[in-house]
Amino acid sequence: MDLEKLFFDENEKPLDRISEDGGFTGIFRKIACVGDSLSSGEFEVRREGKPTVYLDMFDYSWGQYIARIAGCKVYNFSRGGMTAQEYCDSFAEAMGYWDPEKAAQAYVIALGVNDIFGLGQEIGSVGDICRDDPKKNKNTVVGRYAEIIQRYKKISTDAKFFLVTMPRDGMFSDKREAHRNALYDLAKFFDNCYVIDLYEYMPVEDAKYKERFYLEGHLNPCGYLLTGKIIASYIDYIIRHNINDFRRVPFINTEYSDSNLKKGE
Repeated sequence: MDLEKLFFDENEKPLDRISEDGGFTGIFRKIACVGDSLSSGEFEVRREGKPTVYLDMFDYSWGQYIARIAGCKVYNFSRGGMTAQEYCDSFAEAMGYWDPEKAAQAYVIALGVNDIFGLGQEIGSVGDICRDDPKKNKNTVVGRYAEIIQRYKKISTDAKFFLVTMPRDGMFSDKREAHRNALYDLAKFFDNCYVIDLYEYMPVEDAKYKERFYLEGHLNPCGYLLTGKIIASYIDYIIRHNINDFRRVPFINTEYSDSNLKKGE
């Protein structure tokens, strides 16, 4: 058994292999998924002459597929149509998602579609972030995204954050790429922060892809399951290629966490 080839091949790229059991994603016992419709297992019901019905069916979300694949507890901190602005201003508070009792060891944040293409919000830059008070961040995509990270860092100081880029679909590629670049800047700005780069490494969601994995404007069950496998496999890749960063995951949110031990010095 060659551990170097099996786990640590320096030439391996994300998603070169899909892990059927989530791989090292299973080291996290609690994961929170912050997102919009695609994080919520949303399906559309279209009927002639009647309004479209949108259903958030969490059990079909990619987060719950990860829970079943990797054996983790996964929270759906999401809703169809969600933006980072609404999440910060009202949604998270109303739903109790800032509750320290729901503190997770890892947060997967997948927002941006509704912010950019719905609100038409400026993407902004890390210059929009106030380190001392997240409520003073500028009202840009980056500013609000950073506010989410900052507020969860107060709840779960040593948690790991995984920021999900939008995959390519042949449309609006300039904005999707700008969003991707902004997430890389955020990952450099904050510690314990990594990018799940679906823009670069996931197959393009072209007509053939959508025929197989979409139901109307959202994913179908197979699409959500595939996305769950992809995100779990990407997290596994990140852990394997930064393995020393994850040695102390069991102590996150305990008295033995890095931040608590440092306070006690």
